[in-house]
This record gives sequence, structure tokens and C-alpha cells, in this order.
Amino acid sequence: MGLKSVLSAKLEIKANKDVLHDIFTHKPHHVSTMSPLHVQDCELLQGTFGTVGSKIIWKYTLEGKKRISKQVIEDIDHEKKVLVLKEFEGDLVDEYDNWKIILHIEPKGEIDLVCWTMEYERPNENAPELINLLDFMVGMTKAIDDHHAKAN
Repeated sequence: MGLKSVLSAKLEIKANKDVLHDIFTHKPHHVSTMSPLHVQDCELLQGTFGTVGSKIIWKYTLEGKKRISKQVIEDIDHEKKVLVLKEFEGDLVDEYDNWKIILHIEPKGEIDLVCWTMEYERPNENAPELINLLDFMVGMTKAIDDHHAKAN
């Protein structure tokens, strides 16, 4: 049993909350065009984009290293704008157990907030917290948001 960790970040977005929810739920393969420095590719391994139980593979660059993440869509709540992905194979599960990420888009009056929450278990106290990955998620989100702000 590892050391449970939860990291989260919230950031204000200019794009409509529906746009970001739709991208990550139904069109994650478009992320590489909007944030090419972060994500190089996203492909469907099994199922259909936007369907619980479907499996996808991400190819991304973190701190100059090419990485992969194979994830299963655990949950989607279109009304509350929540998406839950759990990694079942890839660079993260080689080092950390039970890694999952939750994307929640919260309306806050005139603005919307993108909330990323990572839950995982570190094998021991020497394993670093995944702050670099949280920073990556924030940077990727800003790139996607800027892409949509310019498009409008």
C-alpha cells in the first residue's frame, strides 16, 4: 500500500466551459494541434471517444522526455462537466499506483474554472510528488484556451 497523494490546480479560462469539456471528452485527438509542445498524439485504442470504458493512448513530452499514457475513461458527467481517466499502462504506472486524473469545469459567474485533480499512490517517501505533471496539465490547458480565444 503506497502513500496516497492528491494534487489539484484550478485556472480561469476564456473559452466556454462546454468547449473544453467537449475537447477532452469527445475530441482528445485534437489536443495535439492545440498544444503541440505538450501533446504529440492521442489515439483511440478501444471503444469510442466520449464513452465510459473506452481506452486511449496519449503521447506527450514532459520535461524534455517523450512519454506515453494509456488511459481508460472511468466516468463522464456531461451535466457537471466532469471527466475521470485512469492510467492502466504507461510511464506513470511504472512508478506510481492507482493514478487517475479528474477534469472538472466549474462555472463561477462570468468566468469558468478548469480544475485538474490527480490522485495516486507513491511507492515510498522518496518518490516525488507529481507537481511537474500538474504544471504540465496547467500549461496544456492554457495553450488550448489560448487556441480557442484566438479562434473567436
